[in-house]
Amino acid sequence: MPPVPAAPFTVAAAAAIRGEREGDGPPIVLCHGVTATRRQVLHGSRALPRAGYGVVSYDARGHGESEPAPPGGGYVYPELVSDLEAVVAAQAGEERLAIVGHSMGAHTAVAYALAHPDRVAVLVIVGPVYDGSISDASLEYWDGLADALESGGIDAFVDYVERVQGTDPAWRDSVRRFTRARMEAHRHLDAVAAALREVPRSRPFDSLADLERLEVPALVVASGDTADPGHPHATAAEYARRLPRAELVSEAEGESPLAWQGGRLSREIARFCAANWPKAQE
Repeated sequence: MPPVPAAPFTVAAAAAIRGEREGDGPPIVLCHGVTATRRQVLHGSRALPRAGYGVVSYDARGHGESEPAPPGGGYVYPELVSDLEAVVAAQAGEERLAIVGHSMGAHTAVAYALAHPDRVAVLVIVGPVYDGSISDASLEYWDGLADALESGGIDAFVDYVERVQGTDPAWRDSVRRFTRARMEAHRHLDAVAAALREVPRSRPFDSLADLERLEVPALVVASGDTADPGHPHATAAEYARRLPRAELVSEAEGESPLAWQGGRLSREIARFCAANWPKAQE
């Protein structure tokens, strides 16, 4: 049976949050990274709806089609978690759910799971960056990205990523292409620039020791540093070490990062859910 077509929604959180739900089944909520949109978690794969899950994806405040933070609001993790709570309440109801988060979305998902451990059946953490510290060097990078976007638009943003992040030449064209594509999907680039300054200064949770309290089954997806140095493999490995019920997966050496392979990533998520969330398939 083909999946139920995607149905768009708007959630009246502090900012209007826009997204879509595809499929009819146990809910899997997707949370994307800073400067990305809901399209950059599974990259267009429909494997999870076909596997019988209801996939809820949304654009974080100020990103994609969602509205910027309201006056007096911002882009720190407590606000991002509040938006996730509103999306879950509107689109997942009282059911237990799986949450898949990439980068900023991974940190948001962990913070949600720490606050609502009984709601989360499966946690999928893709490319985490937060290691319990906020360094001056990191903030300099993120502020530089924001400056480039504000002063020179998307072209300057893409050039800054290539110049400063240090992507291996073998992956440079691919990174430029998908970086530009995701930036062109935003309605409010000024809000994205604001998020670039605020998100890295915000702590989603106190320290990596907090992960040790999460008994939820967790799939941690690591990327090789050659293609994706912005999401260190060592950080993902440390999340997997700290989480009591974690499995670490990654691509083989020389392959495109698993986080970039929507179909393969979706199959890994479906496999993990089937093994660790069996009631979802009853």
